Amino acid sequence: MQIEVKGRNVPVNDELRELVERKFRKVAAQVSDLARMEVELHEERNPAIAESQVAGVTLYLKGVTLHAKGSSREMKHAIRLCADELAPQVKRHREKRRRRREARGGRGAQPQASH
Repeated sequence: MQIEVKGRNVPVNDELRELVERKFRKVAAQVSDLARMEVELHEERNPAIAESQVAGVTLYLKGVTLHAKGSSREMKHAIRLCADELAPQVKRHREKRRRRREARGGRGAQPQASH
């Protein structure tokens, strides 16, 4: 999976890139190598917003696009929130595809026992 990390009003250093790769490793294991993920990190400039550090993730899969967004006082926590929000979406998508494939009798379907 390709991961692209962008920063708006936030410098993206190697530490943040490594954190993103580490947090989304579980997701990467569940999707195709052709999948592409864009992680956008930015800071809300409004002082009234306490949780000003925002991380947004867009995962482009074959036929579907998944999104997750997290905001916190710290960027690292916002990234963790995104990863926690995206993981169940990917799992749900995989299960949905597996059920469709089994219903069609395609690859991965269990053989029917005849009585």
